[in-house]
Amino acid sequence: MLRQEINTLLTPIHGFLHCQTPDSWIEAAIQPDNQSILLRDHANCELKASQTAMWLIRKYAVDAASGEQLLAWAKPYEDFVYRGVRDGIFHARKNGLSAPLTPKVGFAHGQALIDKMVRLIKEEFHHFEQVIEIMDARGIRYQPLEAGRYAKGLMRAARTHEPATLVDKLIIGAYIEARSCERFAKVAPHLDDELQKFYISLLRSEARHYQDYLTLAETIAGKDIRDRIQTIGEREAELIQAPDSQFRFHSGVPA
Repeated sequence: MLRQEINTLLTPIHGFLHCQTPDSWIEAAIQPDNQSILLRDHANCELKASQTAMWLIRKYAVDAASGEQLLAWAKPYEDFVYRGVRDGIFHARKNGLSAPLTPKVGFAHGQALIDKMVRLIKEEFHHFEQVIEIMDARGIRYQPLEAGRYAKGLMRAARTHEPATLVDKLIIGAYIEARSCERFAKVAPHLDDELQKFYISLLRSEARHYQDYLTLAETIAGKDIRDRIQTIGEREAELIQAPDSQFRFHSGVPA
């Protein structure tokens, strides 16, 4: 990806985020002892992103039968991560969804949510596969990692009444995707050629994911949400800049 294109992608993201990744996180990320953690947690992040998008579709946008289709789509990946099933995982890439999803009656934005989130899920599953393939080639065995504090910390900022809950969770999704994009770009120049090319290749999709989440939040809210974007953005920056005892892809300043 050309430098000019990278800058074009990152300019709105830098304007959206309330802080940049601290240099101390970059220094920790490029340590050889942390490469396994970085890759393993990256894989987890891709799966969590797809699960979050599926949860949003199932809760708000589709009927029960379509919800079951989504669960079946995710099963090979969840079997791999949570149940140690290592054979046949990537067949899901070929199968995908067995039929179109049916929007739930009564939610005006159901089809828009389905369209954007299904595309995101496909891409996140593909990215998960790519990370696992890189790990396999490097002899890095996938092992579960305890989740960091980042996503939970952001979710605590969500309001608890609808449709505000949905709007806030979409804004949170936008910040997670924007931070992922910013971190890929920050750390890539310090990594080996293979990882550098891989992380740079992810920038387009991560930048689009943040925009899709934000667009959905604005559309569903039907009013100005700049105050919520500001509030959640401030919380996100606090988590990124605060000392953190765990090193993870979205962790704060290494303690």
